[in-house]
Amino acid sequence: MPIYVYEEILPDGSGGEPFEVIQPMSAAALTTHPDTGKPVRRVLSAPNAPRAWTDAHGKAAMTDKNLASKGFTKYVKSGDGSYEKTAGDGPKQIKR
Repeated sequence: MPIYVYEEILPDGSGGEPFEVIQPMSAAALTTHPDTGKPVRRVLSAPNAPRAWTDAHGKAAMTDKNLASKGFTKYVKSGDGSYEKTAGDGPKQIKR
């Protein structure tokens, strides 16, 4: 589940103390602070994409075989401006 950043809305409309909440993507944005009940708004922030994802059993989830089984295509840079497919469907090579 993603981590969302929220901030309290101060009486003058400016942003107050930020806090983080782990929520499903399908959940509606919070409108009040879960502890204080004060009004809040969601803050845009950079996405968090870990480089070494693992599954529930600690095995690498980003293997070529696993990516292909989930419908992803992976390309690896093979030269100046060209990429070769290592997993999934699609052209064998992409050139710039």
